[in-house]
Amino acid sequence: MKNLHLLRSAAVVACSLLAGCATTVQPADHSRWIAAWGSAQLEQPSSPGAAPLRDVSFRQVIRATAAGTTLRVRFTNLFGREPLQLGSASVALLAAPAGPATPLLREGSLVTLRFDGMRALNLPPGAEAWSDPVALAVPRGADLAVQMHIVSAPAAATAHPGSRINSWTAPGDRADATDWPDAVARDGWWQLAALDVGGAAPQPVLVAIGDSITDGYGVPAGSYQRWTDALARRLAALGRPAAVVNTGIGGNRILQDGLGPKLMARFDRDALARSGVTHVVLLEGVNDLGTSHRQRATTPASRAALLAELQQGLTTLASQARERGVCLFAATVMPYGGSDYYRPAPENETDRQALNDWIRTPGRFDGVVDFDALARDPARPSHLRREFDNDGLHPSLAGYQAMAEAFPVEWLNRRCGQK
Repeated sequence: MKNLHLLRSAAVVACSLLAGCATTVQPADHSRWIAAWGSAQLEQPSSPGAAPLRDVSFRQVIRATAAGTTLRVRFTNLFGREPLQLGSASVALLAAPAGPATPLLREGSLVTLRFDGMRALNLPPGAEAWSDPVALAVPRGADLAVQMHIVSAPAAATAHPGSRINSWTAPGDRADATDWPDAVARDGWWQLAALDVGGAAPQPVLVAIGDSITDGYGVPAGSYQRWTDALARRLAALGRPAAVVNTGIGGNRILQDGLGPKLMARFDRDALARSGVTHVVLLEGVNDLGTSHRQRATTPASRAALLAELQQGLTTLASQARERGVCLFAATVMPYGGSDYYRPAPENETDRQALNDWIRTPGRFDGVVDFDALARDPARPSHLRREFDNDGLHPSLAGYQAMAEAFPVEWLNRRCGQK
């Protein structure tokens, strides 16, 4: 724990040396709505090896990290090539935290969702839509169920398969039903992009964007042990109002598409456009570095070109955040020398350290969260500490908790950029 306190102290000093940091946060004008939950979207077959979804209902569980008295839900057909037809939708509070069985709804909390006053919604390919606002008191940390009846869905669904919590499906229109005795568990969030709350006091909204480490690889389903989950609990325990939204995608890269769209293409949608966003913490780069040498030879020239492109990309993202008046905190790339998937050579480890040294340079970002310093083994800096190591690439549950403890929560009081 001493090391975590030292890291936070060093991080605060680093922020004081960096451009763009100011005093207390004043959320932007669009913060009448506060992003309380969200996920990053990617293209996913709606049912691998089967026909597209027809006449089926989903009950999807999400956790709000901010309290409010009203809410709205964003449905999405971002990657669909055919229309998404919703027959009806609703939202309710859960009676208890979701477990392996179909979650029960809190009695009397089910609220109908409408779209411009209508129950049905037809989303063309590439479109998204907010529900009309509804009155529902949402406590901080509350679990909600979003229910929707899919009349027909595109073959290529818009989804987030790495939800680390079960969704539930049942045949027919169950959007207004509280009991789903024949529901079947299903991984992922489907056609669901965001939850905003209204009626809350102005507060920071932190978006964590990144790859599988942010997405929570290795976290048991329903356990809420991603590093952002632990950070949200830490903020609540400290009595600090602040929303935390996770938009990680497993396998994500900065420069190239992978399992989802590249960071350069999704940064605005998944981070800067979130309602009321004030701060973003970015942890990416390991997949760019690892993919560049996995099962292929590299040269000094190719490695130098990749580093230059990564630096240029991160500089562009910092400029975009500054223009929107959003603080961008960059995290250093954690060690992956023990990864059987990437198997980095000494020269690849040199590249990782070079990128981290560049990230740490004062003035590039509004703060640097040095997860490398936190997680690396002092005896083998190319490897994760044993207690923080899951598989040589991803942190263990103890590692995710340590990341949450290391994040300097006092940075959420700062205001950055030109706004």
